[in-house]
Amino acid sequence: MATINKNLSNYDKTTIPNAKDFRFGIVVSEWNDKITEGLYNGAVEALLDCNATTDNIVRWDVPGSFELIYGSKKMQNQNVDVVIAIGCVIEGETKHFDFVCEGVTQGIKDLNIIHDVPVIFCVLTDKNEQQSVARSGGIHGNKGTEAAIAAIKMAALSKL
Repeated sequence: MATINKNLSNYDKTTIPNAKDFRFGIVVSEWNDKITEGLYNGAVEALLDCNATTDNIVRWDVPGSFELIYGSKKMQNQNVDVVIAIGCVIEGETKHFDFVCEGVTQGIKDLNIIHDVPVIFCVLTDKNEQQSVARSGGIHGNKGTEAAIAAIKMAALSKL
């Protein structure tokens, strides 16, 4: 497991570009909201810690993780420098998990290829809720924090 003994919330602020001039779009899935709210909070805390302003953070909610694709596509047109797509898919008894995970992954990849505004993939795809809790503010830190740091770096890269 890649996150064993790793806290996803650790970052070296001296290596992160200043986020004060970037505008961030965050699209959040309402499905598994206990998890996605934790991811969102981690992302916003990291953005603010790196000097982003609350006025430059735009949040939209979508019903589920599959809808993150469309929400992120629309958000790319909202004068943002980067989009963070936040979701959580927990494996169940059917193949639905596989279809949703594959669709969201490919959809967000396609947005990154087609458009100039980067979309950061912050979608947990875990076997159970315990794993998701551990990665959304639990023992493994917060994947939302990691996504925010990636978003800052990609916003800076897109300005080159």
